[in-house]
Amino acid sequence: MPDNDEPVVQEMTLGSVFAALADQHRRRVILTLLAEPEGTERHCSSFELPVSKATLTHHFRVLRRAGLIHQVNRGNSNMAQLRRSDLRQRFPALLELLQAEIEGRPGPGGEP
Repeated sequence: MPDNDEPVVQEMTLGSVFAALADQHRRRVILTLLAEPEGTERHCSSFELPVSKATLTHHFRVLRRAGLIHQVNRGNSNMAQLRRSDLRQRFPALLELLQAEIEGRPGPGGEP
């Protein structure tokens, strides 16, 4: 998995993050990782998305290129990790908004 297609924090754009999160499968991956303890790595196939392997690869590429996840190759497995600290630095309220979605409560400012 090439690391050079993961943007550095300053290159992360809100447009690419929102585009990545617009897809329900990709948002499910992020919400699942957000519910895990910080630093958790999950095997990409562990999310059990109802898509083909090629489509799964595409979804993780979009998430990686948006800067939402970091992927590490561990032998025959690709592991995904949420880039929490980078996201907090670049988009301070984003993780809070996503956490609100998990909990079914309004986000910052009372927005549903």
